[in-house]
Amino acid sequence: MQPKLTLLSDDIIERIIDEAHQLMLKPGIKVQNPEARQLLGDAGAKVDEESQVVKIPSDIVKKALETVPREFYLYDYDGNPKVHYGGDSVHFDPGSSGITMLNPETLEYDTTETPHLLKLIKIAEQLPQYDAQSTAVICHEVPKDIQDTYRLYLVLLHSKKPVVTGAFTNKTVQDMIDMLALFAGGRDAIREKPRAIFDVCPAPPLIWSNFGAGNLIALARAGVPAEIVSVPLAGAAAPVTILGAITQHTAECLAGIAIHQLAHAGSPIVWGGAAAIFDMRKGATPMGAVETAMLDCSYAQVAKTLKMPTHTYLGATDSKLVDVQAGLESGITAMIGALSGINMISGAGMLDFLACHSAEKLVVDAEAISMAKRMVAGVTLHTDTLATGFYDEDINFKGGDFLKQRITMQLFRKEQYLPSSIIDRDSVRGWKDSGGLDAFGRAKIRVKELLASYTKPTLDEAKENALRDYMIDLAQKAGMDTLPSLKENDHIVA
Repeated sequence: MQPKLTLLSDDIIERIIDEAHQLMLKPGIKVQNPEARQLLGDAGAKVDEESQVVKIPSDIVKKALETVPREFYLYDYDGNPKVHYGGDSVHFDPGSSGITMLNPETLEYDTTETPHLLKLIKIAEQLPQYDAQSTAVICHEVPKDIQDTYRLYLVLLHSKKPVVTGAFTNKTVQDMIDMLALFAGGRDAIREKPRAIFDVCPAPPLIWSNFGAGNLIALARAGVPAEIVSVPLAGAAAPVTILGAITQHTAECLAGIAIHQLAHAGSPIVWGGAAAIFDMRKGATPMGAVETAMLDCSYAQVAKTLKMPTHTYLGATDSKLVDVQAGLESGITAMIGALSGINMISGAGMLDFLACHSAEKLVVDAEAISMAKRMVAGVTLHTDTLATGFYDEDINFKGGDFLKQRITMQLFRKEQYLPSSIIDRDSVRGWKDSGGLDAFGRAKIRVKELLASYTKPTLDEAKENALRDYMIDLAQKAGMDTLPSLKENDHIVA
């Protein structure tokens, strides 16, 4: 008895897929990577080298869909399956690629560096609501050439969870694959038990860039899972209607799957995105809007019709602070994503249209995630009777009778999610006695507690040293003398 949210009829989904195939022929898909054009051309697509537009017939796409894995797992450091992509499994990870972080004391935005990312990693590592880590923010004190590899390096050193990440260039995706292989014990190991999945973004409308298509090819050949993050902006870089934007999203995803599977049939790939509406008043891309969530719910429904694993960006907010708006938008959209059965939901912890991260929001969002997961778990039949077995002839018709029953003690934890101290359920007197703090104030305390309780995971020393040496070599080539300090009064010579 599990709830499920759907917005589209079967007939509309069929029309979306049909029109997406039409878009791939007219106007076609602009593919800026020469190798991707070659793969598509060899498969029978019509390629215009001058315009870089490829007209992709439906038979190429259908063949690609036949070889896509319908499900797969991400594994933790110890080789345990932790994240299931497929079906209606639901998982969450922190949002990714923030460029600033909310300072909880000044409420100003700090430019993110190593300490900010480490803070987020340490918090997410200890919260069971987050099934995976993410390379959550960019560390601006390192050169752009290694910002993506450096983020992955920090996560691998400080976490055992699976990782949602992404490369910024066609060169660094190879470096990041090498890093994963060093830690896993070789290329075969990361293919057999992948630890990380890479977000790869087409450019709306209907463009696969040199970088995006190149990443798809590299990941497919390495057997490392790829996650298409199509970002149609309804009304600006996509049709204004929800159905029109979803159709464009479908065409971009199908084209990406074709490129990916032509590079290596059978490699895992996910139908994902960060679709949004375009706010006509402010020129913004609101991630907390209900229509944005409707876009995501709908494209996931299209993916599920094709039996594809799914991803989305929800649980974020456009608010600039951890306030009522942040809770409203993040909680509602996280619930919509969960009820849609989306396999990986990214976005927790993020403010300001995904530009800013907040450690305090990360712990607040963990409570919303728990509520969403509880809702998805649905209603369970725990007893032989529904209610009659709880009553006997001696009932005195007072509410306290059920507190005395042994079965109440046995079942209440299965029926109820018990939140952390972030959520206030005390009396007014108890709330005042404990400091009278709001949720943000309680979140600040919770963050400090988690940072104090964090213990760096025990890793294989040889692999850790190999990873560190690899990162030092990349840093040297990027012109750095030392890597940023990972603890006070210390540095690593590059």
